[in-house]
Amino acid sequence: MAHDQELADFARQWAEAELRGDTVALDALLTDDFTAVGPHGFVRDKKQWLDRYASGALVHDAFTWDEVTIRQYGGAAVAVGVQGQQSIYEGRDADGYFRMTQMIVEVDGAWELAAVHLSPTGGRRGPEA
Repeated sequence: MAHDQELADFARQWAEAELRGDTVALDALLTDDFTAVGPHGFVRDKKQWLDRYASGALVHDAFTWDEVTIRQYGGAAVAVGVQGQQSIYEGRDADGYFRMTQMIVEVDGAWELAAVHLSPTGGRRGPEA
């Protein structure tokens, strides 16, 4: 089992890469078969997730990953937290807070993000959101 610090470091690296739109870092942090389910039910694969940044369609002014709880199960972990963002997507305001569930797996000795699922919180954050 990994140390809690390894998973906390992974979470920090992921959030920093998302804030910067760093496709090189995200490419290394996401599994090859990464899947994202967005807050309105759309599904994106790894290429589509990275292309939002590569194309310039998505730009963050702020990106947070807070109130995170992580449970580890052997070579996998489930993280649940609140993603906050001040962002522009395809020229439109995309600010908001989302409850996010992450599936993190160990691949060749390193943690990678295999899947995320986002749910809108109605603009609220915190346990009641």
